[in-house]
Amino acid sequence: MNAAAGGVLRGPVRVARKWALHPRRITFGLLLFLAVVALLSLSVGRYAISPLDVARILSGNEAVADPVAVKVVEAVRLPRMLLALLVGAGLAAAGAALQSLFRNPLAEPQLLGVSSGAAFGGVLALLLVGDGLPLIAGALVFGMLALLAVFWLAGRGASAVLLVLAGIVVSGVFAAGVSLVKLLSDPQNQLPAIVFWLMGSLATANQERLWLALAPIGASLAVLYGLRFQLLALALGEEDARGLGVRVGQARFLALFAVGLITATSVALCGIVGWVGLVVPHLIRMAFGADYRHFLLNVMAGGAAYLILVDTLSRTVAAVEIPLGVLTSLLGAPLFAFLVRRIGRGMGS
Repeated sequence: MNAAAGGVLRGPVRVARKWALHPRRITFGLLLFLAVVALLSLSVGRYAISPLDVARILSGNEAVADPVAVKVVEAVRLPRMLLALLVGAGLAAAGAALQSLFRNPLAEPQLLGVSSGAAFGGVLALLLVGDGLPLIAGALVFGMLALLAVFWLAGRGASAVLLVLAGIVVSGVFAAGVSLVKLLSDPQNQLPAIVFWLMGSLATANQERLWLALAPIGASLAVLYGLRFQLLALALGEEDARGLGVRVGQARFLALFAVGLITATSVALCGIVGWVGLVVPHLIRMAFGADYRHFLLNVMAGGAAYLILVDTLSRTVAAVEIPLGVLTSLLGAPLFAFLVRRIGRGMGS
Protein backbone atom coordinates (compact mmCIF):
# COMPACT_ATOMS: atom_id res chain seq x y z
CA MET A 1 0.00 0.00 0.00
CA ASN A 2 1.49 3.35 -1.02
CA ALA A 3 1.61 6.48 1.14
CA ALA A 4 -1.23 8.15 -0.72
CA ALA A 5 -3.50 5.17 -0.25
CA GLY A 6 -2.54 4.98 3.41
CA GLY A 7 -3.38 8.64 3.83
CA VAL A 8 -6.74 8.14 2.13
CA LEU A 9 -7.57 5.26 4.47
CA ARG A 10 -6.37 6.99 7.61
CA GLY A 11 -8.73 9.92 7.02
CA PRO A 12 -11.96 7.91 7.33
CA VAL A 13 -10.48 5.97 10.26
CA ARG A 14 -9.83 9.22 12.11
CA VAL A 15 -13.34 10.45 11.32
CA ALA A 16 -14.89 7.15 12.47
CA ARG A 17 -12.84 7.17 15.65
CA LYS A 18 -13.79 10.75 16.40
CA TRP A 19 -17.46 9.91 15.76
CA ALA A 20 -17.31 6.83 17.97
CA LEU A 21 -15.66 8.58 20.90
CA HIS A 22 -17.61 11.83 20.81
CA PRO A 23 -18.59 12.58 24.45
CA ARG A 24 -22.28 13.03 23.71
CA ARG A 25 -22.42 9.77 21.78
CA ILE A 26 -20.70 7.98 24.66
CA THR A 27 -23.34 9.30 27.06
CA PHE A 28 -26.12 8.37 24.64
CA GLY A 29 -24.64 4.87 24.28
CA LEU A 30 -24.53 4.40 28.05
CA LEU A 31 -28.12 5.59 28.43
CA LEU A 32 -29.17 3.22 25.65
CA PHE A 33 -27.34 0.37 27.40
CA LEU A 34 -29.14 1.32 30.63
CA ALA A 35 -32.50 1.15 28.84
CA VAL A 36 -31.68 -2.31 27.44
CA VAL A 37 -30.55 -3.58 30.85
CA ALA A 38 -33.72 -2.19 32.46
CA LEU A 39 -35.91 -3.93 29.87
CA LEU A 40 -34.00 -7.17 30.40
CA SER A 41 -34.47 -6.98 34.17
CA LEU A 42 -38.23 -6.60 33.70
CA SER A 43 -38.32 -9.62 31.41
CA VAL A 44 -36.30 -12.29 33.20
CA GLY A 45 -37.16 -14.11 36.39
CA ARG A 46 -39.05 -17.15 37.60
CA TYR A 47 -42.04 -15.88 35.64
CA ALA A 48 -40.54 -15.14 32.21
CA ILE A 49 -42.10 -12.31 30.21
CA SER A 50 -41.12 -11.43 26.67
CA PRO A 51 -39.53 -7.99 26.13
CA LEU A 52 -42.34 -7.20 23.67
CA ASP A 53 -44.98 -7.81 26.34
CA VAL A 54 -42.96 -5.70 28.80
CA ALA A 55 -42.86 -2.86 26.27
CA ARG A 56 -46.63 -3.14 25.79
CA ILE A 57 -47.22 -3.04 29.54
CA LEU A 58 -44.96 -0.01 29.98
CA SER A 59 -46.68 1.79 27.10
CA GLY A 60 -50.08 1.24 28.73
CA ASN A 61 -51.31 -1.29 26.18
CA GLU A 62 -52.13 -3.92 28.80
CA ALA A 63 -55.07 -5.49 26.94
CA VAL A 64 -52.77 -7.63 24.76
CA ALA A 65 -50.65 -8.83 27.69
CA ASP A 66 -51.18 -11.60 30.23
CA PRO A 67 -52.87 -10.14 33.38
CA VAL A 68 -50.38 -12.01 35.56
CA ALA A 69 -47.51 -10.49 33.60
CA VAL A 70 -49.00 -7.02 34.07
CA LYS A 71 -49.15 -7.51 37.83
CA VAL A 72 -45.61 -8.94 38.00
CA VAL A 73 -44.14 -6.04 36.02
CA GLU A 74 -46.05 -3.16 37.57
CA ALA A 75 -46.21 -4.27 41.21
CA VAL A 76 -42.98 -6.24 41.64
CA ARG A 77 -40.28 -5.79 39.03
CA LEU A 78 -40.73 -2.16 37.98
CA PRO A 79 -40.39 -0.63 41.49
CA ARG A 80 -37.43 -2.91 42.18
CA MET A 81 -35.70 -1.99 38.93
CA LEU A 82 -36.27 1.74 39.44
CA LEU A 83 -34.98 1.56 43.02
CA ALA A 84 -31.87 -0.27 41.80
CA LEU A 85 -31.45 2.45 39.15
CA LEU A 86 -31.63 5.23 41.75
CA VAL A 87 -29.35 3.54 44.29
CA GLY A 88 -26.81 2.48 41.67
CA ALA A 89 -26.64 5.94 40.11
CA GLY A 90 -26.40 7.54 43.55
CA LEU A 91 -23.66 5.30 44.94
CA ALA A 92 -21.58 5.53 41.75
CA ALA A 93 -21.84 9.34 41.66
CA ALA A 94 -21.04 9.52 45.40
CA GLY A 95 -17.90 7.44 44.87
CA ALA A 96 -16.77 9.61 41.96
CA ALA A 97 -17.34 12.77 44.01
CA LEU A 98 -15.35 11.45 46.99
CA GLN A 99 -12.47 10.36 44.77
CA SER A 100 -12.23 13.94 43.47
CA LEU A 101 -12.70 15.57 46.89
CA PHE A 102 -10.07 13.45 48.64
CA ARG A 103 -7.83 12.98 45.57
CA ASN A 104 -7.83 9.32 46.47
CA PRO A 105 -8.76 6.56 43.98
CA LEU A 106 -9.79 4.29 46.87
CA ALA A 107 -12.41 6.68 48.28
CA GLU A 108 -15.97 5.34 48.35
CA PRO A 109 -19.25 6.21 50.10
CA GLN A 110 -18.51 4.03 53.14
CA LEU A 111 -15.39 6.09 53.90
CA LEU A 112 -17.26 8.79 55.85
CA GLY A 113 -18.82 6.45 58.39
CA VAL A 114 -22.33 7.19 57.13
CA SER A 115 -22.90 3.55 56.17
CA SER A 116 -21.96 2.37 59.66
CA GLY A 117 -24.17 5.01 61.26
CA ALA A 118 -27.12 4.09 59.04
CA ALA A 119 -26.50 0.39 59.71
CA PHE A 120 -26.56 1.02 63.46
CA GLY A 121 -29.80 2.98 63.22
CA GLY A 122 -31.39 0.24 61.15
CA VAL A 123 -30.39 -2.67 63.38
CA LEU A 124 -31.37 -0.68 66.49
CA ALA A 125 -34.83 -0.18 64.99
CA LEU A 126 -35.04 -3.89 64.18
CA LEU A 127 -34.12 -4.70 67.77
CA LEU A 128 -36.49 -2.26 69.48
CA VAL A 129 -39.42 -1.78 67.08
CA GLY A 130 -39.28 -3.99 64.00
CA ASP A 131 -39.09 -3.82 60.23
CA GLY A 132 -40.71 -1.29 57.93
CA LEU A 133 -40.84 2.47 58.36
CA PRO A 134 -39.04 2.53 61.77
CA LEU A 135 -36.05 0.78 60.19
CA ILE A 136 -35.90 3.29 57.32
CA ALA A 137 -36.29 6.24 59.68
CA GLY A 138 -33.67 4.94 62.11
CA ALA A 139 -31.14 4.32 59.35
CA LEU A 140 -31.67 7.76 57.84
CA VAL A 141 -31.44 9.59 61.17
CA PHE A 142 -28.32 7.82 62.39
CA GLY A 143 -26.68 8.02 58.96
CA MET A 144 -27.00 11.79 58.93
CA LEU A 145 -25.94 11.96 62.61
CA ALA A 146 -22.78 10.09 61.63
CA LEU A 147 -22.10 12.67 58.92
CA LEU A 148 -22.64 15.54 61.39
CA ALA A 149 -20.29 13.80 63.83
CA VAL A 150 -17.63 13.67 61.11
CA PHE A 151 -18.03 17.41 60.44
CA TRP A 152 -17.87 18.14 64.18
CA LEU A 153 -14.77 16.02 64.78
CA ALA A 154 -12.91 17.38 61.78
CA GLY A 155 -13.75 20.98 62.65
CA ARG A 156 -14.54 23.94 60.48
CA GLY A 157 -12.40 24.24 57.37
CA ALA A 158 -10.88 20.81 57.95
CA SER A 159 -8.59 19.26 55.38
CA ALA A 160 -9.44 16.10 53.45
CA VAL A 161 -7.10 14.09 55.69
CA LEU A 162 -8.91 15.16 58.86
CA LEU A 163 -12.28 14.33 57.31
CA VAL A 164 -11.06 10.84 56.43
CA LEU A 165 -9.67 10.30 59.94
CA ALA A 166 -12.91 11.53 61.49
CA GLY A 167 -14.84 9.16 59.21
CA ILE A 168 -12.71 6.23 60.39
CA VAL A 169 -13.38 7.11 64.04
CA VAL A 170 -17.14 7.48 63.53
CA SER A 171 -17.29 4.28 61.49
CA GLY A 172 -15.48 2.35 64.21
CA VAL A 173 -17.85 3.58 66.92
CA PHE A 174 -21.01 2.71 65.00
CA ALA A 175 -19.59 -0.64 63.83
CA ALA A 176 -19.07 -1.51 67.49
CA GLY A 177 -22.68 -0.47 68.11
CA VAL A 178 -23.87 -2.82 65.37
CA SER A 179 -21.93 -5.69 66.97
CA LEU A 180 -23.48 -4.88 70.35
CA VAL A 181 -26.99 -4.91 68.91
CA LYS A 182 -26.30 -8.31 67.32
CA LEU A 183 -25.17 -9.60 70.71
CA LEU A 184 -28.34 -8.36 72.42
CA SER A 185 -30.78 -9.55 69.75
CA ASP A 186 -32.87 -12.71 69.87
CA PRO A 187 -30.85 -15.39 68.00
CA GLN A 188 -33.99 -17.13 66.78
CA ASN A 189 -35.94 -14.22 65.31
CA GLN A 190 -34.17 -10.87 65.38
CA LEU A 191 -30.58 -11.87 64.58
CA PRO A 192 -31.33 -13.57 61.22
CA ALA A 193 -33.34 -10.51 60.13
CA ILE A 194 -30.50 -8.19 61.16
CA VAL A 195 -27.84 -10.23 59.36
CA PHE A 196 -29.90 -10.52 56.17
CA TRP A 197 -30.69 -6.80 56.13
CA LEU A 198 -27.03 -5.87 56.61
CA MET A 199 -26.07 -8.01 53.58
CA GLY A 200 -28.26 -5.82 51.37
CA SER A 201 -31.28 -6.68 49.27
CA LEU A 202 -33.90 -5.08 47.04
CA ALA A 203 -36.44 -7.81 47.75
CA THR A 204 -38.62 -5.41 49.78
CA ALA A 205 -38.74 -2.78 47.04
CA ASN A 206 -42.18 -1.29 46.40
CA GLN A 207 -43.70 1.98 45.25
CA GLU A 208 -43.56 3.52 48.73
CA ARG A 209 -39.83 2.84 49.09
CA LEU A 210 -39.26 4.13 45.57
CA TRP A 211 -40.93 7.44 46.42
CA LEU A 212 -38.92 7.64 49.65
CA ALA A 213 -35.70 7.26 47.64
CA LEU A 214 -36.61 9.62 44.83
CA ALA A 215 -36.45 12.95 46.68
CA PRO A 216 -33.18 12.59 48.68
CA ILE A 217 -31.20 10.69 46.05
CA GLY A 218 -32.57 12.72 43.15
CA ALA A 219 -31.83 16.04 44.87
CA SER A 220 -28.35 14.87 45.88
CA LEU A 221 -27.54 13.78 42.34
CA ALA A 222 -28.65 17.20 41.08
CA VAL A 223 -26.33 18.88 43.61
CA LEU A 224 -23.35 16.71 42.60
CA TYR A 225 -24.01 17.32 38.92
CA GLY A 226 -24.15 21.05 39.58
CA LEU A 227 -20.77 20.80 41.34
CA ARG A 228 -19.06 18.82 38.57
CA PHE A 229 -16.68 21.64 37.64
CA GLN A 230 -15.79 22.29 41.29
CA LEU A 231 -15.15 18.58 41.84
CA LEU A 232 -12.80 18.50 38.87
CA ALA A 233 -10.96 21.54 40.22
CA LEU A 234 -10.69 20.00 43.70
CA ALA A 235 -9.17 16.87 42.15
CA LEU A 236 -6.24 19.10 41.13
CA GLY A 237 -5.71 20.30 44.72
CA GLU A 238 -7.19 22.94 47.01
CA GLU A 239 -4.78 25.69 46.01
CA ASP A 240 -5.41 25.16 42.30
CA ALA A 241 -9.15 25.05 42.97
CA ARG A 242 -9.02 28.37 44.81
CA GLY A 243 -7.01 29.81 41.95
CA LEU A 244 -9.82 28.81 39.60
CA GLY A 245 -12.34 30.65 41.77
CA VAL A 246 -13.82 27.66 43.60
CA ARG A 247 -15.12 28.23 47.12
CA VAL A 248 -13.46 25.14 48.51
CA GLY A 249 -15.22 24.99 51.89
CA GLN A 250 -18.69 25.51 50.47
CA ALA A 251 -18.20 23.07 47.59
CA ARG A 252 -16.80 20.40 49.90
CA PHE A 253 -19.63 20.78 52.42
CA LEU A 254 -22.35 20.56 49.74
CA ALA A 255 -20.71 17.57 48.07
CA LEU A 256 -20.17 15.68 51.34
CA PHE A 257 -23.72 16.40 52.48
CA ALA A 258 -25.08 15.09 49.16
CA VAL A 259 -22.87 11.99 49.39
CA GLY A 260 -23.97 11.39 52.99
CA LEU A 261 -27.65 11.71 52.09
CA ILE A 262 -27.28 9.28 49.17
CA THR A 263 -25.44 6.77 51.35
CA ALA A 264 -27.84 6.98 54.29
CA THR A 265 -30.89 6.65 52.01
CA SER A 266 -29.38 3.68 50.17
CA VAL A 267 -28.58 1.82 53.38
CA ALA A 268 -32.01 2.63 54.81
CA LEU A 269 -33.84 1.20 51.81
CA CYS A 270 -31.70 -1.78 50.78
CA GLY A 271 -28.98 -2.37 53.38
CA ILE A 272 -25.24 -2.06 52.81
CA VAL A 273 -24.27 -2.38 49.15
CA GLY A 274 -20.54 -2.02 48.66
CA TRP A 275 -18.10 -1.63 45.76
CA VAL A 276 -20.47 0.23 43.43
CA GLY A 277 -18.99 3.63 44.28
CA LEU A 278 -15.47 2.26 44.01
CA VAL A 279 -15.58 0.17 40.83
CA VAL A 280 -17.96 2.04 38.50
CA PRO A 281 -16.14 5.43 38.43
CA HIS A 282 -12.85 3.66 37.63
CA LEU A 283 -14.46 1.66 34.83
CA ILE A 284 -16.02 4.77 33.28
CA ARG A 285 -12.81 6.78 33.67
CA MET A 286 -10.68 4.06 32.11
CA ALA A 287 -13.06 3.38 29.22
CA PHE A 288 -14.25 6.88 28.33
CA GLY A 289 -12.09 9.43 30.15
CA ALA A 290 -13.00 11.98 32.80
CA ASP A 291 -14.32 14.98 30.88
CA TYR A 292 -16.10 16.93 33.62
CA ARG A 293 -18.95 17.90 31.26
CA HIS A 294 -20.03 14.28 30.81
CA PHE A 295 -18.12 12.16 33.33
CA LEU A 296 -20.57 12.38 36.21
CA LEU A 297 -23.56 11.69 33.96
CA ASN A 298 -21.72 8.70 32.49
CA VAL A 299 -20.96 7.44 36.00
CA MET A 300 -24.62 7.74 36.99
CA ALA A 301 -25.75 5.77 33.93
CA GLY A 302 -23.02 3.17 34.44
CA GLY A 303 -23.81 2.77 38.14
CA ALA A 304 -27.53 2.40 37.46
CA ALA A 305 -26.96 -0.25 34.77
CA TYR A 306 -24.42 -2.07 36.94
CA LEU A 307 -26.69 -2.38 39.97
CA ILE A 308 -29.72 -3.39 37.86
CA LEU A 309 -27.61 -6.15 36.30
CA VAL A 310 -26.31 -7.33 39.68
CA ASP A 311 -29.80 -7.31 41.20
CA THR A 312 -31.14 -9.27 38.23
CA LEU A 313 -28.43 -11.86 38.78
CA SER A 314 -29.13 -11.96 42.53
CA ARG A 315 -32.72 -13.10 41.96
CA THR A 316 -32.21 -15.40 38.97
CA VAL A 317 -28.94 -17.35 39.22
CA ALA A 318 -29.89 -19.52 42.22
CA ALA A 319 -32.93 -21.15 43.76
CA VAL A 320 -32.77 -18.63 46.62
CA GLU A 321 -32.10 -14.94 46.25
CA ILE A 322 -28.46 -14.02 46.82
CA PRO A 323 -28.03 -10.92 49.04
CA LEU A 324 -27.17 -7.91 46.91
CA GLY A 325 -24.19 -6.83 49.02
CA VAL A 326 -22.66 -10.29 48.77
CA LEU A 327 -22.92 -10.31 44.98
CA THR A 328 -21.55 -6.78 44.54
CA SER A 329 -18.55 -7.80 46.64
CA LEU A 330 -18.03 -11.05 44.72
CA LEU A 331 -18.13 -9.17 41.41
CA GLY A 332 -16.57 -5.89 42.50
CA ALA A 333 -13.45 -7.18 44.26
CA PRO A 334 -12.07 -9.21 41.30
CA LEU A 335 -13.02 -6.45 38.90
CA PHE A 336 -11.22 -3.85 40.98
CA ALA A 337 -8.21 -6.17 41.29
CA PHE A 338 -8.13 -6.37 37.49
CA LEU A 339 -8.22 -2.56 37.26
CA VAL A 340 -5.43 -2.19 39.82
CA ARG A 341 -3.32 -4.72 37.93
CA ARG A 342 -3.90 -2.88 34.67
CA ILE A 343 -3.02 0.47 36.19
CA GLY A 344 0.11 -1.05 37.72
CA ARG A 345 1.22 -2.37 34.34
CA GLY A 346 0.62 1.03 32.78
CA MET A 347 2.76 2.74 35.42
CA GLY A 348 5.52 0.15 35.05
CA SER A 349 5.74 0.39 31.27
